[in-house]
Amino acid sequence: MWLWLAALVGLYYLVRWYRERQVVSQLLDKFVFITGCDSGFGNLLARQLDRRGLRVLAACLTEEGAEQLRRQTSDRVETVTLDVTKTESIAAAAQWVQERVGDRGTSPSLPLSAGCFTLCKGNTACLLTGEMPRFLF
Repeated sequence: MWLWLAALVGLYYLVRWYRERQVVSQLLDKFVFITGCDSGFGNLLARQLDRRGLRVLAACLTEEGAEQLRRQTSDRVETVTLDVTKTESIAAAAQWVQERVGDRGTSPSLPLSAGCFTLCKGNTACLLTGEMPRFLF
């Protein structure tokens, strides 16, 4: 019985090791847009993905939060100030994301730790300015 338990524990760690070693191909072509990067989950996720080599587009509520994140990360992280309660701020951030990603973005990932986001027209990111906005809380 102990042998089976040891084998299961060993298999668990082998699978875990294998999954951690998997790498996303062509990381320079991948973008992740994260809201709420001033602190908490958004900040932690931006720093973790930066360490793994992904290009991070981080939205912060305050300029101080954006500056602090820039100091803690590499040049793969770009920040923008975004207040998800203001339509003008959302439109400006959508334009900023489109300028950064352009035609290079493929299947953008959008972890949300503040506000709402929607995808429309393939790779084009539309923040409450495009078709059929979806609210995620």
